[in-house]
Amino acid sequence: MEGVPEPHTGWTFLTNHARVLAAIADNHSARIRDIAAHCRLTERAVQKIIADLEQDGYLSHTREGRGNIYSIDPSKVLRHPAEAGLTVASLLSLLVQAEADRSR
Repeated sequence: MEGVPEPHTGWTFLTNHARVLAAIADNHSARIRDIAAHCRLTERAVQKIIADLEQDGYLSHTREGRGNIYSIDPSKVLRHPAEAGLTVASLLSLLVQAEADRSR
C-alpha cells in the first residue's frame, strides 16, 4: 500500500506522541501527510495523536486556508510522574538540540 510507512518492530526511546509534537515544533504548518512521513506513522495515527494532544491542551490549531497552523503550549507539564515538573519546552529543547547536532 503506497503512502503507508514500513512498520517498526521493537521498542523505542520516544513515544509517537513525542515524535509528532517535535515534528510540529519544527514546522507549525506541517501537513498531516508530511508529519506521518517524517515520523514513519500512518496519517490516521497522526490524526489520533494530534486529537489526543489537543484534548489535553498540549496543542491547538487554527485553520488557515486549506491547512492548519499548530500552536504548542510550552508550559504544559509532561504527563508521567517520573517527569514531574518537566515542561514540553524542556523536552522540545532537548530534541531540537539533538537534531541540530545530528545535522552537523
